[in-house]
Amino acid sequence: MHTVSDVMTTEVFSVTGDTGYREIAEMLVTHGVSALPVTNGEGCVVGVVSDEDLLHKEEFTGGDYAPPLRARLRARLGSGGSAGDKATARNAAELMTGPAVTVSSDASVVLAARLMERHGVKQLPVVDGDGHLLGIVSRRDLLSVFVREDEDIAEETRGVIREVLPEPAATVKDGVVRLTGDVEHRSDVEKLIHRVRQIEGVVAVDSELRWHADDVVPQHVQWRAGTP
Repeated sequence: MHTVSDVMTTEVFSVTGDTGYREIAEMLVTHGVSALPVTNGEGCVVGVVSDEDLLHKEEFTGGDYAPPLRARLRARLGSGGSAGDKATARNAAELMTGPAVTVSSDASVVLAARLMERHGVKQLPVVDGDGHLLGIVSRRDLLSVFVREDEDIAEETRGVIREVLPEPAATVKDGVVRLTGDVEHRSDVEKLIHRVRQIEGVVAVDSELRWHADDVVPQHVQWRAGTP
């Protein structure tokens, strides 16, 4: 299984807490990124500043604006300052959300994806055991595991199912694996499907496997006298 180190970007741009608003905006635009890690003097990640943080300055122009309920709730649940506070911010320390949600380079891409979803972020700073910045991983980086040749997926799939099927029968088209053949037990089918789904690049699994013995015990509902 791929780890974050396999897909992350090591050429990462960062700022420090005293980096000014305009310089941050220039870096975001020039480098085509949506967020920048904020580091301290030792190179450890202390927060993240995003284009969304900077846009609050335009959002509150005029002084009579009240953000929608969803935005207020998101700010309350988050660890950064309020949108109104960020609208008057002048540097990264005042703009950033901290502490940053980070990931280690040896974490799985699955864990990275779950962290992004859980915290509602589009990228994660990658750090070492001491919190030093190593790189950054984005949602687009994680998608790269699905950009894999069908034949490579098929070859790995055949290796996985060879333990159960004497003649592995697996075809792959556009990342969708089709399994055919006979297995001894019904329980083998679910095990195979589960293992094949874990193969990187697999989009879905279509099973046409047949079994000879049904060893899956149905779960009967126990009934006692007096119960409806």
